[in-house]
Amino acid sequence: MTTRAIVLDANILIRAVLGVKVSALIADHAAGVNFLAPDTAFQEVQEHLPAILSARGAAAEDLAAALRALDALALVVTAVPAQSYDPSRVAALARIGRRDPLDWSVLACALQLGCPIWTEDRDFFGVGVSVWTTATVGLYLSGEALDPVRPAD
Repeated sequence: MTTRAIVLDANILIRAVLGVKVSALIADHAAGVNFLAPDTAFQEVQEHLPAILSARGAAAEDLAAALRALDALALVVTAVPAQSYDPSRVAALARIGRRDPLDWSVLACALQLGCPIWTEDRDFFGVGVSVWTTATVGLYLSGEALDPVRPAD
């Protein structure tokens, strides 16, 4: 069996920390899928969590719990160091630059590693790599999307 890999955008990391569905998908497939994210995605989550939780009216202890959940997530999702994906920086910026140049690292990581992206950000559609949303990523994670199309009986 071939191990699959997928690059997670920061918005997926946030959903994994604060929600149930994404964290369950990751837990259910951790044994057969390499979950990856550029190191900058983890930094972005750390920067945005306080504002997100504040907007939700969360207490200080909720932020502490979310940061602990992010630390636990980092045990399952490998943070890819910048030097690993930086060779694809120019190509990534050329593909996504006008839409959202701050997301270049996610695309560069996917290009460098030859794997798809899991995101809810529509800016990634049409950049030359497969993009999965939470609604459909289960097909990829389970390997169903890797099977050739079979004609109906």
